[in-house]
Amino acid sequence: MGLLKTALIGAAVYGAIKYMTKKDENGRSIVDNIKDKAPEWMEKAKNIKDEFKTELERQRY
Repeated sequence: MGLLKTALIGAAVYGAIKYMTKKDENGRSIVDNIKDKAPEWMEKAKNIKDEFKTELERQRY
């Protein structure tokens, strides 16, 4: 049972990686798009963190 389970998990991971790295008609993959948008998402997350921190400080006093 363990070998079958490991084989199924391995096949699922392989399929997911193959899907994520498959190139579309523009020659870009999902991973490429995520890499391009990651810095923008990090800045948004930092802004949300700062807003949350100031809100907590405001509630504390």
